[in-house]
Amino acid sequence: MLYHFLSTANRLLWNGPLLVLLLGVHVYFTIRLRGVQRKLPFAVRLSAGPEKKNLFASLATALAATLGTGNIVGVSTAIALGGPGAVFWCWLTGLFGMSTAYAESYISVACRRSDSSGKLRGGIMYVFSDTLGLKKLGTLFAFLLLTASFGVGCSTQAGTVSETLHTLTGLVPAVSGILLVFFVGYVILHGSTSITRFCSVLVPVMAVLYLFFCLLLLGINHTCVFPAIRQIVVSAFTPSAALGGITGGSFLTSARYGIARGLFTNEAGLGTAPLAFVEEEKSSPEKAALLSMSAVFFDTVVLCALTGIVIVSSLLRFPSLAENVSSTELTGAAFSLLPGGKIFLGISLIAFAYATLIGWSYFGAQAVIYLFGESSLQTYRLCYLGMIFIGCILSLPLIWELTDFINACMVIPNITALLLLRKSIRPPK
Repeated sequence: MLYHFLSTANRLLWNGPLLVLLLGVHVYFTIRLRGVQRKLPFAVRLSAGPEKKNLFASLATALAATLGTGNIVGVSTAIALGGPGAVFWCWLTGLFGMSTAYAESYISVACRRSDSSGKLRGGIMYVFSDTLGLKKLGTLFAFLLLTASFGVGCSTQAGTVSETLHTLTGLVPAVSGILLVFFVGYVILHGSTSITRFCSVLVPVMAVLYLFFCLLLLGINHTCVFPAIRQIVVSAFTPSAALGGITGGSFLTSARYGIARGLFTNEAGLGTAPLAFVEEEKSSPEKAALLSMSAVFFDTVVLCALTGIVIVSSLLRFPSLAENVSSTELTGAAFSLLPGGKIFLGISLIAFAYATLIGWSYFGAQAVIYLFGESSLQTYRLCYLGMIFIGCILSLPLIWELTDFINACMVIPNITALLLLRKSIRPPK
């Protein structure tokens, strides 16, 4: 019953209204901010160097929350359900979404304030309540953010880890849940400093390793790389033929799954990424916005695009790879072309999901502080750990539908705040 409701609601939301809204806002802020993407090299340099370790820690926390299952499983399901063209729309969401990420981080940091203990607090909920005077919308957004932390940031990742561990080792979901609760709890129960320190170490290592293996696969499939890119672009606008057993998608289907999965992985337009920067005193609105923009670039424009090209080029070269493979296993089929590649991918998937669980616990904590105060943080963290266990034993298709629905609910108020304050958002000098 719940799955049917969510599936129907998502078809109504994502097959038109949200696609137009998101792409329209992405393009609008790209034009208004005079192509802020051109500042990407400067944005990358902002977090470089030991003297800027706090800014890098904030960037790593933002990346930890986004570099999750969307980069691997999300791209896989997008191709399986929307055809190769879904990769193009996912990539386009990242490219133009950089400007929206800039806008939401700029306004969130510009409108932050100090609490009674002197700590900086910010985010779209504070923008609504303090700047726009719309406290009810601030409360609504904080509630959606808290719900998303249990769904998008928690259950989806936990379910994927459980499924991956079962495939690799035969471990039953309940045992996977217990192990995951222990390892996540070890980090998040020690507070925000422990979270940012952990992310600063894990995120660069896992991203570089995953990037290296993707490039190895593209080297193996070198004769099919350009045909794969052509197939992705052409399929984005025209109905595509079946590819290696994967049903071709129509224009609308490709756009629906590509944009939805793009939003899931880079969160541009969701209003979550700014939360990684609001507590850092050295994060001016412009610096935070540029760093947030660079996180979207690394997450979607680079890693998601590479994953998509790896899958499509592998299917072009070996069409039988997709036989008897579920929608979530296409990336694994492609990585099986490397000796030990499938095992590495499984480990990467667990590492990505683990980092996202850590990063999203931090985001959810900001919603709890806004709604209930800092004294409720430990209770929230214990509930979060409980949801990790539940996520390990839930149906993964149900989790994905729930994720898309929660994302849709968060996009609308976040975009509303950005448009209301659009004149306050300044492009970088």
